[in-house]
Amino acid sequence: MITIQKKGNLVIVAIIGEFTLADYHEFEQQVLYKSHFDGKANLLFDWRDMLDYTVDVAWEEIKFMRDHGSEFNRVAVVTNDEWQTWGTWVFNLFVSANVAVFHNYEEAEEWVSENE
Repeated sequence: MITIQKKGNLVIVAIIGEFTLADYHEFEQQVLYKSHFDGKANLLFDWRDMLDYTVDVAWEEIKFMRDHGSEFNRVAVVTNDEWQTWGTWVFNLFVSANVAVFHNYEEAEEWVSENE
C-alpha cells in the first residue's frame, strides 16, 4: 500500500507492506504532476514499513529515474534495511538530485525541506 502527501514542494511517499506496480504507477502520476506544475520537487520516501517490492517495481524505478532524475532537488529515504540502503545508492546513479539515507524520519524531513 502507498500513501502520498504533499507539503509545499515536498512529496512524502510511505510504503506499507508490499510495494506493487500499481502503487508505483500512482507514485509516478503524483510526482510527475507535482514537478510539472510546481517546478523541481523534493521527495521523502518512508520505507520503514515496506516489507517487499516486486521485480517490475525495481525496473519501473530505473526507467522513471533515467527519464525524470533531473527533476528533483533532494531525495531522502528513511529505512533501517541494508538492501534498501544499497538500492538507494544505485538509485543515486540515475538522478542529479542530492540523495541521502536516514534512519530517523524527523531528521530526513528536516534535511529534505531545507532551503524551501
